[in-house]
Amino acid sequence: MTSDFAEMTLSDYLAAGGRLTSPGNVPPRYRAELLKLMATFVDSNLAGAAGFADAINLAPGIKARGAAARIVAEKLANADRVLALMGEFGADTDRYVQQHPWDTRLDRDADIGATRIEQDMRLAVFNYPFTGWADSVVMNLLMGTAVVTQLEELRQVSYQPLAEAFRDILKVETHHAKLAEDGVAALVEQGENLQASVDYWMPRVGVSFGIGDAGRLEQLKAMGLRRQDNATLKSAWEGRIRPILDGFGLEG
Repeated sequence: MTSDFAEMTLSDYLAAGGRLTSPGNVPPRYRAELLKLMATFVDSNLAGAAGFADAINLAPGIKARGAAARIVAEKLANADRVLALMGEFGADTDRYVQQHPWDTRLDRDADIGATRIEQDMRLAVFNYPFTGWADSVVMNLLMGTAVVTQLEELRQVSYQPLAEAFRDILKVETHHAKLAEDGVAALVEQGENLQASVDYWMPRVGVSFGIGDAGRLEQLKAMGLRRQDNATLKSAWEGRIRPILDGFGLEG
């Protein structure tokens, strides 16, 4: 077990921008926060992929269905890459995917805020259902842009293998957000009224940035697992998504 002195030394190292590279040199408190971060990512991708998979056959044509199927496959691949890192910390990767019915959703009018369901670590936004293809595309634009914003932060985490994974995943998610933007453009061109979907998903995606907790943020900063606070990240997302929505004549 790491001594108090060693942990203090490691804290100073992390606070100064140091990097950890393997489970063997990770102290208990850091390990717990790191696993929570990875579980949230994996669970959210499994739930997101499961929900969007149901929308594939709602897509209006072969090209759209192919793009949706590719997004689902790539989200599962992203989850698998991070789950493999969890496996290095002892997670049972073979049983992990079977722990929850990832496609389950609450009623459309449910409002759970940022609450997680039991041991399922998915972000709360992935508990809500789609009403159809257009609704799913709007959600993917809003959430895809939020994920890009969050990954730009998380690619700097102090656990080097995860930082490298997030840097690669950021490229994939950036492409997903662009596909969703193209999908919204096509729907707008077809005369679809998307404002109700924007009104529904915008606050729910916003909640995914979390509720501010200054004390916890400082702890995560000291571990090198966070840099910016939730409000700053949410503001960055809003600054990114609102011009896109404005371009489509939508209010966000």
